[in-house]
Amino acid sequence: MSLVAASTTITTVIEAQHLTKVFKDFWRRPKVRAVTDISFEVRTGEVFGLLGPNGSGKSTTLKMILGLLYPSSGSLRVLDHSPRDVKTKTRIGYVPEESYLYPYLNSEETLKFYATLFDLNAGERRERIEQLLDMIGLKHARRRLVGEFSKGMARRIGLAQALINDPDLIILDEPTSGLDPLGCRQVKDLIVALARRGKTVLLSSHLLSDVEDVCDRVAILYNGKIQAMGPIRELLMERSRYRVELPEISAETMQRVLAALRTELGSEPSVEHPQKDLKRFFLEVVEKARRETTEATGAGPSAGVAQYLAGPGVLEELVEKGQVASGQGMETTAAPEPTPEQKRRAADEKLQKLVKPGE
Repeated sequence: MSLVAASTTITTVIEAQHLTKVFKDFWRRPKVRAVTDISFEVRTGEVFGLLGPNGSGKSTTLKMILGLLYPSSGSLRVLDHSPRDVKTKTRIGYVPEESYLYPYLNSEETLKFYATLFDLNAGERRERIEQLLDMIGLKHARRRLVGEFSKGMARRIGLAQALINDPDLIILDEPTSGLDPLGCRQVKDLIVALARRGKTVLLSSHLLSDVEDVCDRVAILYNGKIQAMGPIRELLMERSRYRVELPEISAETMQRVLAALRTELGSEPSVEHPQKDLKRFFLEVVEKARRETTEATGAGPSAGVAQYLAGPGVLEELVEKGQVASGQGMETTAAPEPTPEQKRRAADEKLQKLVKPGE
């Protein structure tokens, strides 16, 4: 069976069951439990978002899906095969958080190099490179060295190389990092277009607005565990409240509508649950998980700005104002300002010493 035919029969592209990853030290003793008993699936043609603060296990999960790390326990199937299967890797496109590109190759040579890795023939290679350069808006810079690119331009090339093999599964780690608002919009439109073509996209991002715009479902991780998962619309729905949408009416009519909607309008108004934004829901989930745990494997809550980052000259300014004693770190009162006559006498004494150093 061909790869294309096989991909059309798969309904679950990624299936993780009780996935756990424990990093061990030199003596094989457990050191860090990065992922703990997570289960989820990603279906064909959907955009699935993997969210979480730093150290929550997102990158570890992505590396296990890519076959770069082996799970400590649990099962993981990618495109109905083991992630370590070589043929499976040929059907995956990956954009890492940082684009690692050869700086002395130009855009065209970079894409040609990756196309060669997938054994594309010369005609197909040229056609795909042309289309990709046009898609990412770098056709005019095809001869420029990648090392001269800005981070945003390098990001576009990184996205193009991930699509050179026409993958069935596309894994994007912070895909809009370094892009301007126009580039972000283009990438999000591309993600939606790929999903409509039947591609499956696994997206990891800290930009929650981007996730909300393109993802069908999300999973929020904290301390290596899934704290919430489901369709975005359902997760953000506030079921204890209702919102009624009315056509444009006058202020007088609005007062009467509150008493009798159907009688006044003559039609059934649309009623639905209002939604909170994804950023607010994300923070609520993480904060709840933080309160329920005693030890965090990732970044903890901020304790404020470090003292040495307060800015140069702050301590000296306090000393001059008499709020801090120089060299003692304790409060004191400000010294009285010398009078003009005292300043004149002090200057005269210094001048006399200079003229008659022996005295």
